Amino acid sequence: MKRPFVTKEQAEAIAARYPTPFHIYDEGGIRANARRLYRAFAWDPGFREYFAVKATPTPGILKLLKEEGCGVDCSSLTELMMAQRCGFRGEEIMFSSNDTPAEEFALAARLGAIINLDDISHIDTLLAAAGSVPRKICCRFNPGGVFQLGESEEGFQVMDSPGDAKYGMTREQIAQAFRRLKELGAEEFGIHAFLASNTLSNDYYPALARILFRLAVELREETGCRVTFIDLSGGVGVPYRPEQPENDIAAIGEGVRRAYEEVLVPAGMGDVALCTELGRFMLAPYGHLITRVIHEKHIYKDYIGVDACAADLMRPAMYGAYHHITVLGKEDVPCTHKYDVTGALCENNDKFAVDRMLPEIRVGDLLAIHDTGAHGHAMGYQYNGRLRSAELLLRQDGSVTLLRRAETPEDYFATVVWDADV
Repeated sequence: MKRPFVTKEQAEAIAARYPTPFHIYDEGGIRANARRLYRAFAWDPGFREYFAVKATPTPGILKLLKEEGCGVDCSSLTELMMAQRCGFRGEEIMFSSNDTPAEEFALAARLGAIINLDDISHIDTLLAAAGSVPRKICCRFNPGGVFQLGESEEGFQVMDSPGDAKYGMTREQIAQAFRRLKELGAEEFGIHAFLASNTLSNDYYPALARILFRLAVELREETGCRVTFIDLSGGVGVPYRPEQPENDIAAIGEGVRRAYEEVLVPAGMGDVALCTELGRFMLAPYGHLITRVIHEKHIYKDYIGVDACAADLMRPAMYGAYHHITVLGKEDVPCTHKYDVTGALCENNDKFAVDRMLPEIRVGDLLAIHDTGAHGHAMGYQYNGRLRSAELLLRQDGSVTLLRRAETPEDYFATVVWDADV
C-alpha cells in the first residue's frame, strides 16, 4: 500500500503558506535512497552516481544530491549551466546528449565534463567546437535488435527495442570511434548504454553490465584503448502501482558485482570504475503533487476537478501513465467511488486518473499524487496560460523550504515583444 510522506495536517499547514498546487520533495527519503545506492556499489571504490538532471532540474535537489556524493548527468546547455551554478566541477559532470549543437560541446569541454558521444559523427562536431578531444571521453553504444530479459507468468519481465532507439553507435561504429579518438589524443575511454526504461527487475542492471563488460574487453583487444569506466546509465525503475514489486538495489549491486568478477577481473580489468545515471529511481517516490479539489461534476461519469493540471504533471496525459492518488485524511477509508480526476486544460486527456476507485471526495479535499519526484515538474509547460507550480522541500526536521516559487503572469509575459511591428 502506498502511503504519502505528508499528512493532511501537514499539507494544510503548508498550503496555508504556499497555495496549491505544489510539488513537494522528501529530503529524508532522498538522502536515505542515495545512501542505499552507494552501499549497494561500495565494492567498487570508483563508483559514482551521475543524477539525470532532466528528471528533476531543481538546483536545491541537485545540491542535496551533491552532498550525498552524486555527480550530475546533463543533456543540454542550460543543464550544464545549472550544474556549474550548483557547484559541480570537472568530472562531477557527465554530458550525455544527442543531436548536440556545437556550443554545448564547447561549454562541456570548458567545464572539464566527461563528454559522452552519442554518434561517431559527433567527433568532428566536438573537434570543431573545442579544438581537441579531451583526455577522458565516453561513447554511447546501441546493440540494436530487441533486448529481453527472463520470463514470468505475465510474459517477458523486461522487453525493449534498442534497434528502434535514436541513441548510440553500432558495434562497428564504436570500435571506429575508439580508434579515431585515440589517434586524436584520448587516453581514457568509457562505455555507456541504455537498453530499457523503468524496469522492475533486479536482473536488468546485471544483464546490461555483462553486455558492456564483454564489450569493454573486446574493444580493448581490438583497439588497444584503455577503458577506465563504464556507465550503466538509467532504467532501474520504481513501482508506480501499489501492487508492483520494488527493486532491491542491494541485490542489483550484488548482481553487477558478480558480472564484474566473472568478466572484467579475469581479463585484467578489475580497476574499471562504474557509474550510474539514475533519475526516476533516485527521485520519483520522494515527490508528491499536492492539489486541492475545487469542483465536482456528475454527468455520464463522475468527475473530480482539481487545481492542478497536465501543466504540472504531464505523464498521465502524455503516456496514459498511472500515478497513485491518496485523498489526504482518508488513507484508510474504503475506495467505494469511481472517478475521473481532471485538470482545467482544454484537452480531454488532462486527467490524472480515469475510472479510479477512491474514497468519496468532497470539494476542499487535498489529494497527494504520488511518484512525481522525477519527470513531474520537469516536464511542465504553459499551455492555456496555465502557470507552473512551486517546488518545496520537506526537511528532515519537518520544516519546509521553498525551492522554486510558483510562476506568475509576469513570468508568462516576460518574453513577449509587445510592440513588435506586425
